[in-house]
Amino acid sequence: MDGEFATDTDPTGRWSLVVPLKPLRLAKSRLAGTAGEALRPRLALAFAQDTVASALACPAVRDVAVVTDDPTAAAELAALGARIVPDSPGDGLNAALAHGARAVRAHRPRAAVAALNADLPALRPAELGLVLAAAEAFPRAFLADAAEIGTTLLAAAPGTELNPAFGGPSRLRHLSSGAVEIVLAGVDSVRRDVDTGADLRVAAELGLGPYTALRYAAHGPLPARRPGL
Repeated sequence: MDGEFATDTDPTGRWSLVVPLKPLRLAKSRLAGTAGEALRPRLALAFAQDTVASALACPAVRDVAVVTDDPTAAAELAALGARIVPDSPGDGLNAALAHGARAVRAHRPRAAVAALNADLPALRPAELGLVLAAAEAFPRAFLADAAEIGTTLLAAAPGTELNPAFGGPSRLRHLSSGAVEIVLAGVDSVRRDVDTGADLRVAAELGLGPYTALRYAAHGPLPARRPGL
């Protein structure tokens, strides 16, 4: 782990976020057709940088734990202020998220924990804050992605296990597991994960964060980033 988590002395009840990131050489394979093999891993890192930077700028967030074994990503995200948790080799996304949640609660047993996708390059702190505020009302709650098939955030209150079921049609799996779906207007940036070139174009219309915007600039002029980051 890079650094240590703060001890459990924060009286505000802010959230610890767990962000999973696979090795960059394997990340975002569906973007290869749009971005090419050289740019694809750089975009994956930029997505994670914008996600982590925006999350850390959200007043509702106490800290961010990134679960990864990629040394480049670990160094870059630690420089932003994230804590790095080495991944569980070969166990998959949900095992990585559960591992990250355990690492957080090993230092803060009563932490409120939320899993957040690493591919939210248009993420805005204020919108993330709205989602986390809504999640506070439930033991477990989740936000569906823009397609209403997957999940971009899963939250667990203090004393509640995260029990992640990400991947594919995870919205239905999280519903079936008893998690409450968060339904909010005005949180598009938290729902817009990026897997394809079409997703990236929509995220660009929302307004990309600075790391992704720099990488994406080769694709032509970008819509202006909306005020409020």
